Amino acid sequence: MSLVRPALVLVLAGLVASPVAAQSGSGLRGLIPGLFRFGDCAEALCLNSSVSASEHGAHYIASATTGTENLLEFLTGAISIGVSNVPISTATSGITFRIVGGVPVPTSSSSGPIFGERVQTLGRGRWLIGANVTGVEFSHVRGVPLDNIAFNFTHQNICRATGQEPTPGSACPGGGPLPLDSALGSPGFENDVIVVNTTLNLNLQVASLYLTYGLTDRIDLGVALPLVRADLEGGSIARLSPFVTPSPHFFGTPANQQFTAGAAVSGTATGIGDVAARLKINLGGTDRGAVGILTEARFPTGDEKDFLGSGEFALRALGVVSARYGNFSPHLNVGYLYRATDRLTDAVLTTLGFDHLLGSGTTLAVDLIGQWQATKNPLPIPGPVTFTLPAPVRRVTPTSIPSRPDNILDGSFGFKFLSGRGITLITNVLVPLNSGGMRGNVTWTGGAAYNF
Repeated sequence: MSLVRPALVLVLAGLVASPVAAQSGSGLRGLIPGLFRFGDCAEALCLNSSVSASEHGAHYIASATTGTENLLEFLTGAISIGVSNVPISTATSGITFRIVGGVPVPTSSSSGPIFGERVQTLGRGRWLIGANVTGVEFSHVRGVPLDNIAFNFTHQNICRATGQEPTPGSACPGGGPLPLDSALGSPGFENDVIVVNTTLNLNLQVASLYLTYGLTDRIDLGVALPLVRADLEGGSIARLSPFVTPSPHFFGTPANQQFTAGAAVSGTATGIGDVAARLKINLGGTDRGAVGILTEARFPTGDEKDFLGSGEFALRALGVVSARYGNFSPHLNVGYLYRATDRLTDAVLTTLGFDHLLGSGTTLAVDLIGQWQATKNPLPIPGPVTFTLPAPVRRVTPTSIPSRPDNILDGSFGFKFLSGRGITLITNVLVPLNSGGMRGNVTWTGGAAYNF
């Protein structure tokens, strides 16, 4: 039981920890707009308020923050989904048993998978307690490196007379050739583009305590409590490219006009993540093959403002098939992930893998883990912006991040080592096999579990 005391200390530390973040009263999430804040009006993409009396400095804000297809919401949403996808270990670990005539009889030979699920349950009256630490440094989003994301912010289409957008389907009121004034690119300074190159560094460490109890020989109940630490750093360089001279757009002051500016943010948060509750039912079969179901509910106990949790309830339901051929035990999981929000997508879940007893208490665990977007993409990328004037027509792509579904395919490779004291040591690496979503180059996990 030497594992129990440090695990309890971990839980108590998490319960008393309060989220902290640098430079923002709204947590780490509130830091993201700061990467695009270069003027003095406290809004993203706002130039200096003294740019001109006609408030040209605010005409780029809509390009970053207006509507459902905005780039700031994309970044924060991609991080939230990446955080919610950090895996929790399987609901069972170690040798499993059933009670026959008051005597425990093993139902498995290996210590089982690490992130996949097998049908075997712990056995009536038996317990599993475990703790692990998972770490990931997010390195790319949809295949684009986080240390070099390009954004192109375009000017709002305005009317000369009012300084506001023209009414859809109509021309601008007063002054100048009306049809031309209502087109993007007229006046000429509407062609000015702010190019922003951003570097983002997000590290996540998740320490989880999990507990599973064999309610019957066929039913397991479990709970997992994560303690999360998130570290965020970022910086941006903005370059304004005037299309006409002189231009009303610039950084700095009218007396000291500048066309380049920078921004930086950093913060750290620590606290409880999203707590998970699990139910696994062995529906029956033989030692050679069996079927079961697993449901897992994740509750929004983690602070979404600090990227400690998703901020929404989620439910995972899996059909589980597993078999055993000597020391080789394959398994297949197919299910659905429901998220109670339209900010995060539902997904079809697939896991195919095996665990194999190599000998002397050593188990090899290999899985191919898929998460396939099932509902409308909550993180759309705006389409190209078309400048109709002056001729010829030209188009500007808002970002180097592609517009595509965030399907995820990972390869999991790990080992379990059963010690002489009955403690199972766990080590694993998770490697992305495609470029969907916000991911790291590798996600590592280390931990220990104890059956009794």
